[in-house]
Amino acid sequence: MSNVKTLPSWRALTQHGVMAQANHDEVARLNVLTHLNLHLSSRVIPGLRQVYEKHVHPAFVKDHGREPETRHEVRKVMMEDGYCQLWSALRRNTMEMRHQTGRAMVLRQAGVLSNKVEQLNKGCDTLQLDPKIEVPANINQVDIHCQPGCYYQEYFDQDVTVAASYDVGLFVTTAGLLGALSDGGGQAIANWLKTEHPNFKPKRILDLGCTVGHNAVPLAQAFPDAEVIAIDVATPCLRYAHARAKSLGVDNIRFVQANAESLPQYADESFDLITSAMFWHEASHQMLPKALKTVQRLLKPEGLTIHLEQPQYHGKSVFEQFMRDWDTYYNNEPYWGPMHDLDLAEQLDKAGFDGSAMFEIGVVAKVDEKIFGKSAAGDSGEDYGRAPVWNAFGIWKNKQ
Repeated sequence: MSNVKTLPSWRALTQHGVMAQANHDEVARLNVLTHLNLHLSSRVIPGLRQVYEKHVHPAFVKDHGREPETRHEVRKVMMEDGYCQLWSALRRNTMEMRHQTGRAMVLRQAGVLSNKVEQLNKGCDTLQLDPKIEVPANINQVDIHCQPGCYYQEYFDQDVTVAASYDVGLFVTTAGLLGALSDGGGQAIANWLKTEHPNFKPKRILDLGCTVGHNAVPLAQAFPDAEVIAIDVATPCLRYAHARAKSLGVDNIRFVQANAESLPQYADESFDLITSAMFWHEASHQMLPKALKTVQRLLKPEGLTIHLEQPQYHGKSVFEQFMRDWDTYYNNEPYWGPMHDLDLAEQLDKAGFDGSAMFEIGVVAKVDEKIFGKSAAGDSGEDYGRAPVWNAFGIWKNKQ
């Protein structure tokens, strides 16, 4: 990493009003895991392609007399290779250790955090919890991305520990590329709208699967006159997200406990903009079409729906599909692969949109100089520290 002037430190994160406080040893652990993730992505992953091209692929062709046809065939032979096994084990362990470290941090201050959240939320009608909302089966049957308790587990009254732990650990997995508030996704959408569609001024915005609100907040800041409604099924996340936004001085978001499959409380064609960030790969084949139909129903004519998501597998080599599909099998993301196999235009068609109007773009978040320093953004050589480009798909409803 000779071109990188500044390695990210967890200390660079903005300490908003409900952020868990880390001691010296916890910061050190978080930084070690962050830098290990960087090493895996920049140094180890390139070797996987060499292993495949020089050893695994030729052996497969020799044994079968043909090219591998699916990512599943590639996975079977790659996971028999020692180099690939080492990479996979380290990647899985960094995720598990991220949760162990973050969980230990928040549990030792669980009472303090819940009290801070409760005080910030007290008397506010912009937090609407509904105990009748059930956690969908696609969420409650697995600890998504290995997080104990997933997004929804509560251990005591007013508990927010799963949300606080999630907030702590995002930095580790993304190596700081989401910025000092882990809001790079929402920033990227807001920046794209400002640059490419400066006349689009949504008055009502819906954010699906908001978790801790890190993508809803920059949208609310970008459109301060808009009413933003951020929904999720997870009670601890909503409590935490609302308090987090309040501590940042953002008051135009209403956090609502609701299931995106059906939102009968909102009228047809009542939102100008509907967004999500890394939401659809956690949606089952039963949930996804229902939620898309809800989006279509709620979106105003000439309104926009845009979603940050990893790219679909179509058109990618079987090796790249295998690499992208790792999360399906080893990171507790069972819907990851099936979702990325879908033809999204076809799914939008079935939901009532004109799927031929779907677009796919890269939206860019700014490099956070607080984390990387001023020099990293202009470096040549490695991608680390450059402005991250987030894949997105979207559609304008009935726009002429």
